[in-house]
Amino acid sequence: MAATVVMLASFVTAGVALADTTTCAKQATIAAGDYNIQTNEWNSGLRQCITTSGTAWSVTTADFNLAANGAPATYPSIYKGCHWGNCTSNSGLPVQVSKLTSATTSWSTTQVIAGAYDVAYDLWFNSTPTTLGQPDGTEVMIWLNSRGGVEPFGSQTASVSIGGLNWNVWTGQQSAWKIISYVLNPGGTSFSNLNVLALIQDAASRGSINSAHYLIDAEAGFEIWSGGQGLSTDSFSFSATGGSATPAATETASATPTARHAAWWPTPNATATATDSGTAGCSASIVESQWSNGFVATVTVNNTGTTATKSWRVTWIWPESQSILNSWNAAATQSGPSATALNMAYNNAIAAGGSTAFGLQSSFTGTNSAPTLSCSATSATPQTETRDRRGFRSPW
Repeated sequence: MAATVVMLASFVTAGVALADTTTCAKQATIAAGDYNIQTNEWNSGLRQCITTSGTAWSVTTADFNLAANGAPATYPSIYKGCHWGNCTSNSGLPVQVSKLTSATTSWSTTQVIAGAYDVAYDLWFNSTPTTLGQPDGTEVMIWLNSRGGVEPFGSQTASVSIGGLNWNVWTGQQSAWKIISYVLNPGGTSFSNLNVLALIQDAASRGSINSAHYLIDAEAGFEIWSGGQGLSTDSFSFSATGGSATPAATETASATPTARHAAWWPTPNATATATDSGTAGCSASIVESQWSNGFVATVTVNNTGTTATKSWRVTWIWPESQSILNSWNAAATQSGPSATALNMAYNNAIAAGGSTAFGLQSSFTGTNSAPTLSCSATSATPQTETRDRRGFRSPW
């Protein structure tokens, strides 16, 4: 079915209607039937508020003012699938690219006349059906519109007509995954029955997607550099079908603050691994992704013992001038250069041979290198864990 696009004609001023639920948390996830809505403010400490009503949602407060040639402040978005292990129900994902038979979406937005932002889908592909961290395959962005001079990651490498629409194609390479962006020319405010599969197949033909990889996550939202108040999703749907899809992950998940923002981190990952210590066997490793003066880190805690843990603790000393700003899936504190992360009530028990993970957002001045971690744990009677499907709670 051909896509219908509504061209830019309904820009509005910043007023928006009240909705059912409002949150101003930097990292909140709100269930919306078969979808999740995430606030996803990862690169700013300024105020952002989101109001939601079912799958409709709007940016009711946005105080951002970042330069358009750097990383965005935030990517509030709605998604279906598994975002850093946080999975929605009834998604139909993951599906192996070679087995995809359809992938369609409809999205109606309200856009504002001021600010710097894009209106973009973010599709994630991974080499395996599930992952709790950064997907290692390809990130496909579909820019419905933008304003304020912002551009996709990488450089423009082609122009193509697909499904009766004209797209500028941008490609780039991060340390662990490929990025390809399709920028609609000219832009619009709404799509109906957009054939996403055709774009995926085009990306595969260009070598940007491995057909053996899996589509695990489909997101749609607004990357905002400045302004943004009044942006809204009025309606949204996404559907993908294919051959036998592997069930979504149900183990404990650790979500970093965002999916999209990782594409703006300019430096390779820094990795360090800890040795066992304490009364029960555990180890911890850290992977950082940084930008000019900050980074986010995923810390994986592994149970190397023979029984489930009752509690765990990870400690380290920052080697330079790092400071913890936020944490999720652990209670992290810092005193001078010394830092400690304790389990939460919902992820204290790690099965023998299993693992869990938590995340940090930190700042630094000067240089940044990964610390050496120490891990200690207490043991518990072996048990079968029962956890929330999403595996974590937002700390904000």
